[in-house]
Order: sequence, then C-alpha cells, then structure tokens
Amino acid sequence: MNPKTTPAALQAQVSGSSFYAGMRVLPKAEREAMYAVYAFCRAVDDIADDQQGDRTSRHTALDAWRHDIDALYAGQEPGRAELVAEAVRHFQLDRADFHAVIDGMAMDVVDDVRWPDFATLDLYCDRVASAVGRLSVKIFGMEDADGVKLAHHLGRALQFTNILRDIDEDAAIGRVYLAREHLEQAGVDLSSPAAVAADPRLDRPARDLAALAHEHYAAAHAILKRRPKGHLIAPRLMGAVYEKILTRMEEVGWGPPRRRIKVNKAALLFTVARLWLLR
Repeated sequence: MNPKTTPAALQAQVSGSSFYAGMRVLPKAEREAMYAVYAFCRAVDDIADDQQGDRTSRHTALDAWRHDIDALYAGQEPGRAELVAEAVRHFQLDRADFHAVIDGMAMDVVDDVRWPDFATLDLYCDRVASAVGRLSVKIFGMEDADGVKLAHHLGRALQFTNILRDIDEDAAIGRVYLAREHLEQAGVDLSSPAAVAADPRLDRPARDLAALAHEHYAAAHAILKRRPKGHLIAPRLMGAVYEKILTRMEEVGWGPPRRRIKVNKAALLFTVARLWLLR
C-alpha cells in the first residue's frame, strides 16, 4: 500500500479542516472512506489553485487524475487513485462523481471564474460540492432518492456559504464567484475582481446569494428531519455549523472592509455532542 493512502496518513490530511469533526463521528469504514474522498478533493483542488503552475500543466495534472480514476474502474493500475480504491470498492462510488469534481476544478483552470451567470455558477457548485455530496451520501449509507436530493441541497448551501466567506481571498487570486445577474442588479463595478471586492454595493448581491443558501439549507434540513436511512450526524453537523456561519456573516454584512468569520471550536464541539445525543 502507498504510505500516503493509509488511514493514518489520510486522517492527517483531514485533521486541519473544518470537515474533520463531521467525519470523525462516523464508524471506522465510513470514516476512512470519507478521509480518502476528502484527500482526493484536496489533491485536485490544490492543482486548480496552484498559482505557480501554468494553465497547461494544471490541465495535464487534472487529466492525469481522470486517467487514474478511469484505470481504477477498469481494474487496471490506479496510480494516485489508489487512495480512493477501497472506498470505491466498499461503497460502490460512482465514477461520474469523481469526474464531476475534476471537471469543476478544470473550470478554474480554463480561465479564472469571474462573475459567472447564475446557471454557470450552479453548474460549478454541482461539480465541486454536490458531486462530493453524492459520493458522501453513498458512504453514509443513504438510499439514492434521499441521498441525491440531500447532496444537491446541502452541497449548494455549503458552497454558497464558502463563496460568501471567501470573497477577499478569491479576489486576491483573480476570482469572483458571485453571480453576474446579482452583481449587475446592484450596480457593482465589474472592471476587476479587486474592484468587485472593494465596492460598497457588494452587500446586496451577497445577501441575494445568502437567501438562496438558506433555501437550500431548509430543503436539506427537511430531508434530514424525515430521518432517512444512513449515518446522518455528519451532514447534520455540517449543515448546522455552516448555516450559523452564514447567519453571522449576515449580521455583520459584506460591505468592505470585511472580517473572515471562523468556526468557533467550542460551539462546534457542543453541536457535535448535541447531535450525538439526539441521533
């Protein structure tokens, strides 16, 4: 086994992330599968965000991942995709979802995403977030009908929240993930990512996206409230924690200068304990 794909090595990659608490409450097999999926996502995300590499080399690196994923499903030598091999075998994960994640990262490589129309933004979120959710709900043991819907809604909700939290960091690398329609309606200056981030009118389009995020959180909560089959503490936790972050951002607004809202570790541990007791 590649030492980088052992459970301990994968856990080390995940331990610094905000998703770690949600993963560690899972049973061993599910937990290690989620570590592997997260490590895959981190690997391809690092390629997309590599500010030192040129676009051609980053495309080549993503294509290499596609090749390795295809080799894994064809029963050939999987190369770096070995890290998800056990998860794929154990939980029958869909190759299309791995490809979707890679395709989402490729959208950032083709050209830095800047104020896309909402349809393109939604496609991006489906690929980089809801596709990860579709892999996750299989690991959680959910049935397809509820699992796919939960992945759709919770994936969008979490990604919209991340977009709203990372406005300044994204603008610093030449990206703006807010929808063109919302920005234009507010009269925001679209001359550059820096101009968007500095525009005092940015609060309105940010709140437009926040409202959509709340709709997706509500839909996800409705699914989880029905108590469908599966290990549901992890998605419950992510929804609860990130919706609180969204609410805190709404309280302070998105007008510049902004301060980044962080996960409160004490509150996170309290939420984990509460969800565990109420499961």
